[in-house]
Amino acid sequence: MSLTLLWLRHDLRLADNPMFQFESPPEHLLCVHVLDRAWLSPLPGLDVPRIGPARLRFLWESLITLRGELLRRGSDLLVRVGDPVTVVADLAARHGASQVRVRREAGWDEAQASARLAERLGEGVELWQSDGGLLYDEARLPMSVAALPRSFSAFRRRVERDAVVPGATPAPVTLPPWPEAAPRGFPALGKVCSLAARWACDDRASFRFAGGEAQGLARLEHYLWQTGAVARYKQTRNGLLGADFSTRFSPWLAHGCLSARQVHDAVRAWEAEHGASESSDWVIFELLWRDYFHWAARQEGAALFGARRLVPADEPFRAWCEGRTGLPFIDAAMRELAATGWLSNRARQNVASYLVHELGGDWRLGAAWFEHALLDFDVASNWGNWRYVAGVGRDPRGHRFDVLWQAERYDPEGSYVSHWLPHLAKLPPGSARHRPWSVVKEHHQETP
Repeated sequence: MSLTLLWLRHDLRLADNPMFQFESPPEHLLCVHVLDRAWLSPLPGLDVPRIGPARLRFLWESLITLRGELLRRGSDLLVRVGDPVTVVADLAARHGASQVRVRREAGWDEAQASARLAERLGEGVELWQSDGGLLYDEARLPMSVAALPRSFSAFRRRVERDAVVPGATPAPVTLPPWPEAAPRGFPALGKVCSLAARWACDDRASFRFAGGEAQGLARLEHYLWQTGAVARYKQTRNGLLGADFSTRFSPWLAHGCLSARQVHDAVRAWEAEHGASESSDWVIFELLWRDYFHWAARQEGAALFGARRLVPADEPFRAWCEGRTGLPFIDAAMRELAATGWLSNRARQNVASYLVHELGGDWRLGAAWFEHALLDFDVASNWGNWRYVAGVGRDPRGHRFDVLWQAERYDPEGSYVSHWLPHLAKLPPGSARHRPWSVVKEHHQETP
């Protein structure tokens, strides 16, 4: 009897997922997610794991939601913790899989894992790979990955001229049944990481994320149809406080609870009813950036992460992580990140620039800290953006921000700073709240 094993990584949805699309369905389907035990080990140079409690909790919520949808369609989901290649290869051998499906990931480690799996699979077992989740899969790109342009602008011109975004596909109504002899279920989050099981978003957060395909679709519905916030995106995207200044789609895109094509289709449908605008088109523009970072990471391979070994974190870096540099705008952002797992794009650019260009910190340590802390960590976008700021990537110029100027422009009343640093709330509104702590502390006795 034919059996297909789906190794689900960052594609935790049923709709618009090529993993669940079959020309000739197998007789049995075994869906597996493996949390890499290495993600729970400390990062080189840091004393924190690659996956922090906020992201791990979001991941578990997404897996629980996915399992419910699979059960409704006659299938199930098995979750294990360990070495993914070993777990998947052993399951494929034990249950006689004729095909193993996996998404091609942008990350070097994930690509190497797929290569190792191909070597481990028995004779006659097909390894089938897809590019799901993007606007354009590799077959639709108007250039090879090796010939990807050095600039995003050149990439954008080529794909907009020579490629068409396909429509998202619906979720399957039914799926092949679970093999009778295969194990089911997954461990409780508390047994994997007690800290993640206890983690809760800070009450000061403007928005609370919940993992899962249904929750991602609900956010898409809210942002486009319930509030029409997409019509103002170009004007609000540099905001710092509030629920709807940003799309906030990124955590669901990063975990594959939403695909880029689903967002693209929804925005185009909104435009068909309300009219296209610079704001709605800017959302598509950001999805193109996401695609570009993915293909750039695939092109660069291990070089994406830098050539030198990481050195242990020093005190200035730890102060940056903990939001105690003494510069209120930076400290507010880093405390928001630690308390919620999310940070606006404007704040991310500023804290990255400050670490690299003012503190002289290693950009790779900053990228590694974001990998630990972010709900929406995406290997290509995260490491690509850090290289962009540091000037070691495809654009060698580097991007240095005048943090005080940025604070006064984007937080003119100091509302964001006082929201996350309440000891500064008693200061007069405006630039006084943005001055370095060494200047403003004489106005207030409480230490930061």
